[in-house]
Amino acid sequence: MAQYIFYAILIIVILDFLLERLLDYLNRTYWSDELPAVLRDIYDPDRYKKSQQYLRTNHRFSQITETFNFILLIGMLFLGGFAFLDQLVRQITGHPILMALLFFGILGFVADLLGTPFSAYATFVIEERFGFNKTTVKTFLLDKLKGWFLGLIIGGGLLALIVWIYMVTGQWFWLIAWSVISSFTIFMAMFYSNLIVPLFNKQTPLEPGELREAIEAFAAKANFPLRDIFVMDGSKRSSKANAYFTGLGKKKRIVLYDTLIKDHPNEELVAVLAHEIGHYKKKHTTVGIITSIVQTGIMLFILSLFIDNPELSLALGSPEPSFHMGVLVFGILYTPLSMALGLILNILSRKHEYAADRYASVHYRPDSLKDALIRLSVNNLSNLRPHPAYVFFYYSHPPLLKRLQAIGRFPSQSAPTG
Repeated sequence: MAQYIFYAILIIVILDFLLERLLDYLNRTYWSDELPAVLRDIYDPDRYKKSQQYLRTNHRFSQITETFNFILLIGMLFLGGFAFLDQLVRQITGHPILMALLFFGILGFVADLLGTPFSAYATFVIEERFGFNKTTVKTFLLDKLKGWFLGLIIGGGLLALIVWIYMVTGQWFWLIAWSVISSFTIFMAMFYSNLIVPLFNKQTPLEPGELREAIEAFAAKANFPLRDIFVMDGSKRSSKANAYFTGLGKKKRIVLYDTLIKDHPNEELVAVLAHEIGHYKKKHTTVGIITSIVQTGIMLFILSLFIDNPELSLALGSPEPSFHMGVLVFGILYTPLSMALGLILNILSRKHEYAADRYASVHYRPDSLKDALIRLSVNNLSNLRPHPAYVFFYYSHPPLLKRLQAIGRFPSQSAPTG
């Protein structure tokens, strides 16, 4: 049985890698240095050529990093790396909670160290070459340290609690663990911007002036209970712009990147905010949290059916069953179902984006929203013509041209499908 599980793991890992390569290939077939006619009123030829260079550069680099990770995982499977780490941890402690913390802690730390040179190259070479990088070496290193600290405190704390629940509850493990993780998910949705973001970025209230007055006027017109508008120093790391809506109930807030304010006139900024308010009005944030909780419950229930099977640990060469080895094997075997659920969530997310665009178009100015979306895409050198299959698997937002068609910028023969 263990041998068949090992073969299943290999098949899943290899097929997943091959699927990614196939989607990358299909996406590449849509690239061209010649400006397509449909983009001529969006891109100037030189800027478009630069966007294609950016796509190719990132693609070549991702091919290297993903192939490296694939070879590393295959090597760990064939050479018994996971079993070796399991035995190493058992020499240190025999307590299930401490074993799980050490096992995943060492695994995550080593993986992050191996990935750091790639991350540094992407930031300080590729992003720098195309004019996006604003990150200093000090900020890069501090982000790493803060990430490790949060992983240790939050990730380690949750993992220890889940292992303890498994030890004391038996068949009810999945239900109680689901309740704990769901509560944590809701808590983070409410307080993430208050507790986590300040560790990495400054958030300051939007100063009084024309922009704040315009935003408050639209919020009053839309009957949106606006309490907090914050500006985040996104320029600390990148010149790319963004905005987001976060929180629930009285803890909700709108956050604008300072780069967004710098690059866009007030009408476009209000249009972006109208889009975010559209998400609130359509209850997309609540729906997103509920679907995430349901997905977690499905995963934990299936995990509870298999976690006690010693064949899971044996499949990776460990003769002694353990919670951490069982979770590791299950995580790989769960990949196809996780991908299927992810596709459903992406479809739902793209529909939500269309709905928020419609809201902003109806209740504010559709032309301002179109101009904001175009400026964001062009400034960020986004891929405006991704392959439909690539969009289906990876995009949580519709491509720009689809969004413009839905708003009415370009003629469309049929309604956008996402």
